[in-house]
Amino acid sequence: MKARLLRLADMLRQSYWFLPSIMACAAIVLAGGMIWLDSYEGSVWMDRFAWLRASRPRGARQLLSAIGGSMITVAGTVFSVTIAAVVYASGQYGPRLLSNFMRDRGNQVTLGTFIATFLYCLIVLRTVRSPEESGGVGFVPNIALLVAVLLALCSIAVLIFFIHHVPSKIHINNVIEDVGKRLLREVGHRFPRFLGEPADRGRHRGDTIVPEPFRQDGEAEAAAPVRLVKASHTGYIQLVRDEDLLQLASRHDLVLRLRYQPGDFVHAGRALILVFPAERCDEEASQALADAFAIGSQRTALQDLRFLIDELVEIAARALSPGINDPFTAITCLDWLGAAMSDLSGREIPFHLRQDAEGALRVIAHPQDFADFLERSFGSLAQYCAGDRVAALHFLSSLGEVAVACEDRGRLGAVGTHIDRIAGLAGSKLDRLNSQVVTDRANLLRDALARPDHRRRLRDDVSWLGGAA
Repeated sequence: MKARLLRLADMLRQSYWFLPSIMACAAIVLAGGMIWLDSYEGSVWMDRFAWLRASRPRGARQLLSAIGGSMITVAGTVFSVTIAAVVYASGQYGPRLLSNFMRDRGNQVTLGTFIATFLYCLIVLRTVRSPEESGGVGFVPNIALLVAVLLALCSIAVLIFFIHHVPSKIHINNVIEDVGKRLLREVGHRFPRFLGEPADRGRHRGDTIVPEPFRQDGEAEAAAPVRLVKASHTGYIQLVRDEDLLQLASRHDLVLRLRYQPGDFVHAGRALILVFPAERCDEEASQALADAFAIGSQRTALQDLRFLIDELVEIAARALSPGINDPFTAITCLDWLGAAMSDLSGREIPFHLRQDAEGALRVIAHPQDFADFLERSFGSLAQYCAGDRVAALHFLSSLGEVAVACEDRGRLGAVGTHIDRIAGLAGSKLDRLNSQVVTDRANLLRDALARPDHRRRLRDDVSWLGGAA
């Protein structure tokens, strides 16, 4: 249930109707409050201010009609401009970036402001009465009129902001920056937090604590005495409540093996979790385990770090396509991917065998490794960057920046793998002169990485790295 609520909250955040609806309801409440205040106070208080004059019914109606009519007209224009910007961004940068524009608070607030102002004026307009219409006693809500004027001024300010915001938001550097900063936030947010207590890697790599059914191959595992917790419908796994899984496993003394991770596509009826021993997992526990998964129609960045990496890879791949041929956009993507991988290189990635507070194995998750994320980012872009001299050289520069931040020799080996890959691909895609330039730079990186003091070598001796100064 919690997983579904979190997914619902994310869906509301990227919807164009939720925030404007909240603002519209607030406008209705505000209009009712101002009308009540006018009926209680009247317009006598305005006599204390020489620059204020009470409005007549006809003037009040004209003012409210002018504000309300202009607001709904501008709201339609704002919506049209927003849709045009979304269509442009989706076609230019990739359809997966559509959710980023849908989540933009600036567009939502702008649309909500104009709709709220229109509704406010409409409700206040209904209460304006002339003496002829009300048997000799007219009613003009002067306080509400002043608030309507203030809302109109705020709407003009929001319109000015919107005119600047839309072209700024679809600028390619800002699009990449939004994705890159979110990727960095997710790296910092996810990896310091563990599911349970991290198991001792050396002790738990053996067969001592992993139950026998989970140490067999796929066919034997399927025939083992385990209970299958199956997916209720088809879609992408958007969220997994790790804490709920750990608590349920501890409460029922179970060991869970997760078959999927956030971002994976699952078919209805496929096993999400293998539970051992089967006899301790009743229907209620099985349903609770299934409820820890939120499945939807599209991937999201809630827990899927690969999704954000894929967005940057997609922008860079499109930029390097023959129809666009924009290596500098690809370079910007490489910079942000390099920043994320540099940050990740110094972090502890949680081990896939997870314990509870008492040290008992409870969850066997998908193994994750620094090399996997490096392959997802730089490995996916190598074939595209290798065909362009500028992109290939910056590809190596970004890998060098990752190596500067990396101390683990195993992770440095993964960096070296991609250095070899880009050099080999460039040799087959570029002409002899340009491929030699790429090869020479790759050799410099290889030589630096082979030294025990590789970080000093990269900082001090490799002049084309950004951190060398």
